Amino acid sequence: MDKKPLRIVFMGTPDFAVESLRALAEGGYCIAGVVTMPDKPVGKHQSSLQASPVKQYALSQNLPVLQPEKLKDPGFIEQLRAWKADLQIVVAFRMLPEVVWNMPRLGTFNLHASLLPQYRGAAPINWAIINGEKETGVTTFFLTHEIDTGRIIFREKIPITDTDNAETVHDRLMYLGVRLVMKTVDALSENTIQPIPQSNLTTGEELKPAPKIFKETCLIRWNQPTRAIYDFIRGLAPYPGAWTELTTNQGDTLHLKIFETEKMIRPHNLLPGTIVSDGKTQFDISATDGFIRLKNLQQAGKKRMTVEDFLRGTRIGATDQLCPPA
Repeated sequence: MDKKPLRIVFMGTPDFAVESLRALAEGGYCIAGVVTMPDKPVGKHQSSLQASPVKQYALSQNLPVLQPEKLKDPGFIEQLRAWKADLQIVVAFRMLPEVVWNMPRLGTFNLHASLLPQYRGAAPINWAIINGEKETGVTTFFLTHEIDTGRIIFREKIPITDTDNAETVHDRLMYLGVRLVMKTVDALSENTIQPIPQSNLTTGEELKPAPKIFKETCLIRWNQPTRAIYDFIRGLAPYPGAWTELTTNQGDTLHLKIFETEKMIRPHNLLPGTIVSDGKTQFDISATDGFIRLKNLQQAGKKRMTVEDFLRGTRIGATDQLCPPA
């Protein structure tokens, strides 16, 4: 016997969504079906297809799955309507057309990885860290015409520590999101919610966006304060990864993804982007008011490694400019 009478359709694609689906399915809730992205071509020749993490989990639980190419396709709409959902839940999926989000009698709610109305968009976790925020969280809200603007149901906060990166915050928000999804479903089932317009929460503050991140977005610009660069790198670690091109005093050009650093704020007279290294264990790069000390990185065509391993095989050392005394 189902724990909850509501018939739920779940929509999502990546690992972030799987944990919420798992909690619902294994908690006795009635999952009428799952909607996810079409299988993705993978491999050197794109010759094989890989199912999304959500699809893989759904199949393991014998849940019906739809994978529409287009969300307005009449065949998909007909199949979705046949599931007779009372409620749809969206976690890390695509923007839905009104014909989809307006279908269930209780509507469609989305789990978003920020404290809305801040960080609307595709990459809220990354941008919150890049911008040096001290806290973030998850929000459930009803879908409407404009993306990430619907009435808020619940929000929960977590701190962002100085050593967090996109991966650690992602994982904490994923499990916090599970609890918020369950809380939202139960409140909807019991008709105890009082959704709040996002305009009630802005209080005149500047709204920071969270647009999709591309390769060019990830280029490190060294003519910035140390703190800004440190936050930028950890906000993109480990994926998609902040990157840079640096030229050593030997004339070598290094194409590097940087995953872990330390920040050292202290005065110097070097141009931003200057390499400072002992050639063994220390690899620092100057910013406008200090240095970024590289700890973990990846050179193009090679595996990710510690800076010590990197320096053992790279010509950086005696002729590079040394860091002046603090």
